[in-house]
Amino acid sequence: MKALFIGQSYIDITFLTEEMPTGDEKTVAHDYAVSFGGNAVTAAFCCAKLGIAPDLMASVADDWLGRMFVDMAAKYGISVHHRKVAQSSLSFIMPKGGQRAIVRCRDDNFKHPAPMLNLAGCRALHVDGHLADAAIYYAKLCHDAGILTSLDGGGIRSNTHDLLAFIRVAVVAERLCEQMKLTPGEMLAFLRSRGCKIGAVTMGARGMLWYDETNTERFMPALSVPSEKVIDTNGAGDIFHGAYMYSYLVDHDVGWEQHFKFARSASTFAIQHLGNEASLPSLAQVNETAAQFGVRPQSPVELGVVSEAWGKAKVARPAAMRR
Repeated sequence: MKALFIGQSYIDITFLTEEMPTGDEKTVAHDYAVSFGGNAVTAAFCCAKLGIAPDLMASVADDWLGRMFVDMAAKYGISVHHRKVAQSSLSFIMPKGGQRAIVRCRDDNFKHPAPMLNLAGCRALHVDGHLADAAIYYAKLCHDAGILTSLDGGGIRSNTHDLLAFIRVAVVAERLCEQMKLTPGEMLAFLRSRGCKIGAVTMGARGMLWYDETNTERFMPALSVPSEKVIDTNGAGDIFHGAYMYSYLVDHDVGWEQHFKFARSASTFAIQHLGNEASLPSLAQVNETAAQFGVRPQSPVELGVVSEAWGKAKVARPAAMRR
């Protein structure tokens, strides 16, 4: 086992249409895609597509959708450790205008406890907070063993606060800030207070606010993709997580700025394609995307993400270091 990912699995049905029918109406989608889904699940598939197939603990039902999911994982060389449920979970996703509306049909009533796995050789763990008991158990186990632990904080979960105590790298979505009524800067302070060595808040086209190994707060602007090229933003964050996990597994001595820049290019590729599977980049496509698009001329102060005092401190710091 090189790495372990833990999360709820879905079959995603993604479709493009101008409007959703109501009442007794019908409509025909312009295009659609059927693929695997779920936060940590999609991250695992991304890591595998890039070249390192992790193990995956996920919800799996003994139905035709469950068998389809297992076949999808086998195609990418992913070993699936089943957490049995009665029915497979589904997501219906409608991307439009750089956003996406989602209806989830989820079965997380697990029939058995989480399986006990042999972590020999495991160098990293990535969780999304689903399969809450398994996430906590393996995060603590890996944390105590000195194995990298990573969290996709896409939203508040029942175990988020406790889970963070065992997380080294916490990359959370702006949605979590909204749910906790925190600004991105306040969220970074919260992640520090929970002991996370690397913390970040992703903000889509507005870039990412984060702090590095030296506890220095930084801003990483998004790549500049013309709006007409943006097709489906769903899953882009999951691919971001899968890509930085891959980058870490390839070279853990490289700084996190390098891992995150690699992940930024991977997620930039993703938003130009429909459905999770088509959005998975190869290593060559990540490099091509990095070369194709420049960074957005963004400032966290101008975006209203941080105060002017933060911006002045960042400008002043190099001069202070020179003295």
